Order: sequence, then C-alpha cells, then structure tokens
Amino acid sequence: MLTRFKEDIACVFERDPAAQSVFEVITTYPGVHAVLIHRLSHGCWRRGFRWLARFIAFVSRWWTGIEIHPGAEIGRRFFIDHGMGVVIGETAVIGDDCTLYHGVTLGGTTWQKGKRHPTLHNGVVVGAGAKILGPIEIGEGARVGSNSVVLKPVPAGATVVGIPGHIVDANAKKAKVVLDEIAGKLDFDPYGLKADMPDPIAFAINRMLDHINALDKQIETMQKALNEAGIDCSETPLCDLDGCQIEDSYGKAQGNATGSKGLG
Repeated sequence: MLTRFKEDIACVFERDPAAQSVFEVITTYPGVHAVLIHRLSHGCWRRGFRWLARFIAFVSRWWTGIEIHPGAEIGRRFFIDHGMGVVIGETAVIGDDCTLYHGVTLGGTTWQKGKRHPTLHNGVVVGAGAKILGPIEIGEGARVGSNSVVLKPVPAGATVVGIPGHIVDANAKKAKVVLDEIAGKLDFDPYGLKADMPDPIAFAINRMLDHINALDKQIETMQKALNEAGIDCSETPLCDLDGCQIEDSYGKAQGNATGSKGLG
C-alpha cells in the first residue's frame, strides 16, 4: 500500500507541470485522494464488505467530485488530473500508467449483470469529457481525444477523436505499440490530443478525390482504346478537381502568424 501510494504521488510530477511539492500533492490533489480512497474501498469490496465499500466510495465522491465504484480494478501509477465529474463503473478495468482528465466516463451500455464497462490497457490517456461506453477494450498506449464518444474497441497506439469516435491514424490499426516508458515521459499527449494532429475529415475527402482522379484516368484510357478499335466513344468534358483538396486551415493560419511576426 505504501509503495503504491508513493508511486501515485511520483506519477503526478511526471504528468502535471503545475505540481510544486509532495505536500501540495497530498493535500490538494483530489485525483490522488480518490485513488487512495479507492484502494481502501476496493479492498473492502473484495473481502465481502459491500455496504462499507460503497459508503467509503460515496464519501470519496462527496469529497473529491470523482465517482469510482469500489468494484473497479485500477492498476499502478493511475493519475486523474483535475478530476471533477469523472465516473468509473463497477466492472471497469484500468491498467498501469493510465491518465484520465476531468469529465471522463467509463460507463456501461446495458442493465444486465456481468462485464459491462470498458477495459483500459497500460498507458492509455483519456481527454477531458470523453465517454468510453460498453465492455470494449482500449489498446495499450491509445489516446482518446477530449469529448470523444467511444463505442468500439480501439487498437494499441491509436488516437481516437469525434462522436462517435474514429481513429485518426489508420496505420495504428496495423501497429502494435509497446511502451517502454510510462505515459508522461516521452510520448504523453495532454488531453489525448496534439496541435499537429491531422484532420480525419479532410484526410477522407482528399482520399476520395485521389480515387476519383484515378477513375478519370482509367476512363480516359478506355475511351482512347475504344476509339482506336473503331468504336465511336465521344469524350465528355469533365471538371477539373485541382485545388479541391482540403488543407489544415489552423496550420496555415499558424504559418501566416509566424510569417507576420518575422516581418515585424
């Protein structure tokens, strides 16, 4: 218990630059309080003291604003940043080195008994306001962007954004990421998002434009072949798709702002 408590405090300094001292973390961080009290309530739950476990969890919720069911299984070095409004259901399982921000819900989608809450593998980061619902698995090292709603499993190393959640990097579906360092040292994305994250809608539209261009070229080749074979195949003029690609306006604006500063 003491070793885990020390780890819970140490991980705060690795993931929150605002942390100043151990005394400050122990006395003013509700996420640390909630995790510590959950260790106690979970121990009571496993030993059959169900009412006592629920009462301890109720007091913790009143004190910290974080609701963790005593039946939830939580790994080591788990950090809840800010924490207000976090809800973790009874059958949720959270691995080591995971991070949750305020407003996160690990909820269920059924009233039936049994496994009905998500499983987060090691190193998962869930951004503020995200909802992960149902008995799904979030793979090791995955990132769930702020305010996303995730209803399907997420592969290891993927980044999910949107409502419903969709994977930003399609290559992550094929890649199995193994984390050598805990979340927060080298590859920690606050709130599950990065400023240079690609726009998935723009990516999809640009891919469709590429597909249409490829089809146009194939049709043009077929028309030429038919005309050479003596079959009259008149060509229908098509509009030009050049310039229809969607650019990241935010990145472009950033570049213009940088250039303006240089001129000054």
